[in-house]
Amino acid sequence: MNELDVVGVRVEMPSNQPIVLLREVGGDRYLPIWIGAGEATAIAFAHQGMTPPRPLTHDLFRDVLKALDQTIEQVRIVDLRDGVFYAELVFSGGVTVGARPSDAIALALRTGTRIYGSEEVLAEAGISIPDEQEDQVEKFREFLDQISPEDFGRGG
Repeated sequence: MNELDVVGVRVEMPSNQPIVLLREVGGDRYLPIWIGAGEATAIAFAHQGMTPPRPLTHDLFRDVLKALDQTIEQVRIVDLRDGVFYAELVFSGGVTVGARPSDAIALALRTGTRIYGSEEVLAEAGISIPDEQEDQVEKFREFLDQISPEDFGRGG
């Protein structure tokens, strides 16, 4: 498993489909995952440190975990089948629950949980961006800094 950081969320044109972009820590691969508008909003809120006026589902899940004194140890992006990504939440005590990557990422951002991607998933869907192309990635990051969750059509 390779650790991943969330670069951000953007809307892919012309399809108007949101994606979350993950970056391999200590590597040069990026993992784009197409997600729904609601999940894009949830990830963008958490990534930008925004608190919605009322808790989103992922905020509720975080609060329930805290109330039950449970923690998520890891979020893992574990498989890619027929163009669909699969994730797991690994809880303290080793219990593992399947999840959509978008939900798992939104929860990881709210709980400070590390995100990992399997080597198989990164080998199949990861995009290598060498250092000389880093300026393009920096432009993407600047774009991400300028958008808000409202840009995804569901502002909360």
